[in-house]
Amino acid sequence: MEADKIKDSIKRAAQDLFRKFGYHKTSVNEIAKRAKIAKATIYKYFDSKEAVLHVLLMDYIKVSVDELINTNTADMDEEAHLSSLIMKTCRLSYTVCNEFIGWDFIRESTNSQDFLKNLSNELEELLVQSFTQLPGIRKHEGYHQRIRFLIKCSKSIVFSFAFTSVSDSDVRKNFVSFQKEILPYLVKAAILV
Repeated sequence: MEADKIKDSIKRAAQDLFRKFGYHKTSVNEIAKRAKIAKATIYKYFDSKEAVLHVLLMDYIKVSVDELINTNTADMDEEAHLSSLIMKTCRLSYTVCNEFIGWDFIRESTNSQDFLKNLSNELEELLVQSFTQLPGIRKHEGYHQRIRFLIKCSKSIVFSFAFTSVSDSDVRKNFVSFQKEILPYLVKAAILV
């Protein structure tokens, strides 16, 4: 039980520091100091600072995905439900990048881009599995591939405008544009039988 408390302490300290200063500007020494443990103790539980970030993000994403998937959608048809899910997922992806990692670091670091790509692929897999297990969702041949294609396209579009946007207002405009002008066509293509 003591090990769980130490891991939680490390995760809380890292989360606070990553949100306040960004991933790149936070050192393992600072995490240890905030958690009131020795630096070596962090390495006993996590291989690297990146491993701490990964665990934090996956915890955050799992909770968020569960909330997204389990939102009451009884009054929505499949198309509306899928559109809503994709927009919430896009916002989740943006929040992860904005709050935990920091766009400057993502734009400048090849390692962070690879990390983000792997994380994004894990999120995609989690969403596909969660969505296709919902009651009332058709499970015909090729449906999983279509949903995966929809998520991949949406993810690529969102990351492209997040990487190229200069300000938060640009990002908001791009989200609105994506939601109104692109997403309806992607969703229709994904659910057509």
